[in-house]
Amino acid sequence: MKNSILLFLLILSLNGNGLHAQELNARVTVNSSRVNNTVNKNVFQTLQNALNTFLNNRKWTSDNFLPNEKIDCNFLLNLQSTADANVYSASLTIQAARPVFNSTYLSPIINFQDEDVTFKYLEFQQLEFNDNRVSGSDPEISNLTAVFAYYAYMIIAFDYDSYSLKGGNNYFQKAQNIVNNAPEGRGISGWKAFDGVRNRYWLAENMLNSRYAIMHDIYYNYYRMAFDKMYEDDNTGRAEMLNVLNLLTSFNTDNPNTMINQFFFQGKANELIKLFSKSPTQDKLRASELLQKLDLTNSTRYKNELK
Repeated sequence: MKNSILLFLLILSLNGNGLHAQELNARVTVNSSRVNNTVNKNVFQTLQNALNTFLNNRKWTSDNFLPNEKIDCNFLLNLQSTADANVYSASLTIQAARPVFNSTYLSPIINFQDEDVTFKYLEFQQLEFNDNRVSGSDPEISNLTAVFAYYAYMIIAFDYDSYSLKGGNNYFQKAQNIVNNAPEGRGISGWKAFDGVRNRYWLAENMLNSRYAIMHDIYYNYYRMAFDKMYEDDNTGRAEMLNVLNLLTSFNTDNPNTMINQFFFQGKANELIKLFSKSPTQDKLRASELLQKLDLTNSTRYKNELK
C-alpha cells in the first residue's frame, strides 16, 4: 500500500511538472563582434545567459504546456557600441516555428528582423519585466526586457492563432499593452506609429485592427486547414493553401502596403515553392501568379521555380 501511494505521488509530481512547463523553447544568441574591444566580452555571455533564462523560465500564459508542446524560437541580438557607456544599439532577429501535424517538419511562423533596439546593460543586472509597469524606473534598462517580452507574446499569439481561430487575441493584446506603455527616452524607437512603417507598433496594430480581421482566418487556414491536412490528403491541403493565397490577394488589394502582409511571407518562400511544385499545372501556375504579386521579394523565384 505504501509503495502504491509513493508511486502515485511520483506520477502526480511528474505530471504536474510537465503540465506547468513554460511555453517557450527559446535560444538567444548575443553577437558582440561590432562592440568596441575596450568592453569586456564576458558581459555579453552573461547577457546571453540572462536573456535565455528570462524567456524560458518565465510563465507567459495561464495555460499548461507539456514539454513537447513548447514553441521553438530563436533570437539573435546583434550589438554595436554607442557613445554612451553600457548603452548598445542592436538589431534583433526573431524566428519561430510551428510543427506540422503528424510530421517532423517545422513551418516558420515568424522570421523578422527588428532594427531598432537600444538598451543599457551592466553585467549581472537583473532582467525585470512587469506587465503593469513596462517602462520601469530606467527607460534604457527597461527597453531590453520590454522588447523581448513583446516578441514572446507575439510568438505565442501567432502560434495560438495557427491552432484556433483568433486564439491569439489575448496575447496580441498583451503585446499591444507593452506598445502603449513602452519606455520612452533618447534613442529608444520602434514603439510609435511615427517611428516607421514596419515596426513593433504597426505589427500589433495590424493584428488587432478590426479592418484586418481576415488575417486571423488566414493564419488559421494556412497552418491548421492546409499544412495540418497534408497528412490526411495532400491534394486537399494544397487546395486550401491556394484558397489562402486568394484570401491574401483580396486582403492586399483592399489594404495595400500593410506591414502584416510582408511580415506574413518572410521565411515562407521555400515551403510554398515545395508545396505547389507538386500541384497540377493549372494550380501551380495560379499559385505562381498570386505569389509573384504578394511576395515581391521572392517574385523571381516563384516565376522560375513554379513553371
